[in-house]
Amino acid sequence: MAFEWSEYAFGELCTITRGASPRPINAFLSKTGMPWIKIADATSSDSRFLETTNECIKLEGVKSSVRVFPGDLILSNSATPGLPKFVMIEACIHDGWMLLRKFKGLDKNFAYWLLINERKTLIAQGNGSVFTNLKTDILKLHRVRIPDLATQFKIAQILDPIAVKIDLNRRINQTLEAMAQAIFKSWFVDFDPVKARISAIKQGEDPLRAAMRVISGKTDAELDQMPREHHDQLAATAALFPDAMEESELGEIPKGWKVSTIGETVEIAGGATPDTKNESYWNPPEHFWTSPKDLSGVQSPVLLTTERKVSTAGLSRIGSGLLPKGTLLISSRAPIGYLAITQVPVAINQGYIAMLPGGKLPPLYLLMWCQQNMEEIKGQANGSTFMEISKKAFRPMLIINPGSILLDRFLGVVAPLFGKLVEGVKESSQLAELRDTLLPKLLSGELSVADLDKEAALS
Repeated sequence: MAFEWSEYAFGELCTITRGASPRPINAFLSKTGMPWIKIADATSSDSRFLETTNECIKLEGVKSSVRVFPGDLILSNSATPGLPKFVMIEACIHDGWMLLRKFKGLDKNFAYWLLINERKTLIAQGNGSVFTNLKTDILKLHRVRIPDLATQFKIAQILDPIAVKIDLNRRINQTLEAMAQAIFKSWFVDFDPVKARISAIKQGEDPLRAAMRVISGKTDAELDQMPREHHDQLAATAALFPDAMEESELGEIPKGWKVSTIGETVEIAGGATPDTKNESYWNPPEHFWTSPKDLSGVQSPVLLTTERKVSTAGLSRIGSGLLPKGTLLISSRAPIGYLAITQVPVAINQGYIAMLPGGKLPPLYLLMWCQQNMEEIKGQANGSTFMEISKKAFRPMLIINPGSILLDRFLGVVAPLFGKLVEGVKESSQLAELRDTLLPKLLSGELSVADLDKEAALS
């Protein structure tokens, strides 16, 4: 029960020290050396664990920083404050982090969940004119109620497996997305099957067999061991690639493939924001309505739901209306480049360019084209206040169309991968909802682990 729990200042339960930076920091940044943990390294994933960094500092700068080791628990205090992470590498932290060690009467795993639960309260105590800063003393003096260690351990045992499964799904989805992107790049960017056929012809070898090797990644011996049905399917796919190149507006491309503009291959739409002061546009909340903020924390290019909904009256104020499931969205401003294929009908605000399904090129092909060409897309942006790419600038961008037969074969390979990815996102969303329901109840004592043990024994 909650009344059996004890109250402490957080500083009574562990030591709390702040990170530090060698100065001037730019003089110490390096591609090699000691991993340097920045806030962006933590916000790039919703995993509890921080395993990689984008930057390092020179070893001579380590003595002027704070060193952390695998298993350490750190907490961000600026930019995105109140975010706890378990460090899984030896690294250094700057003064945007706090380091928690020497836990007394506080299980470290429970401490992580306690910090997650207390985050909003801690942030509310922060200060700063531009960014909220969470000073060390705020955390040290912040009072929390905690149960005995045995109960803490049981609570963590309930929450940890949920986080583990969410993290596993994230890793699987990263692999699935990388597999799909690798196939797209090989077929439609590097033209590997075409080049293999051309090379084989020059060397007097079987061009079909060469393309089969490239597509499958198998040796001739391994191809011979394939089941006949799979072998024939692979041969049919390889036969779809031409054995010559020709000049185009995009340079050399496979013979017979076409170059067209995005505007010629897919219907493009923009959106709008109904007057936020007009309550009738937002209530009752009937239709999904998205802004790029909905994609800011998304780990995979999938949109399942939105933070806000509009009423039917509000929807009437958006010229593009309700866009169908399967629409590809790309954020066109602040920042440019968030991508997602919608899994529900959705209306959009003015911060998106939408590519509707049903065009000459399918959304999955367009998604991967956008990922491959993001720098070029961003290069079309302009603006005095903030950079933005307009539909007018986006439509003339050139894209390769390999033809419907090869596109169908590509979708036959990639769509199942994306389908698994979507299922993983859905499962993680449900798990996150369960976690967010259990967390405050468990950490307030409203939901007793003793009662859960009794229910488990009776079931």
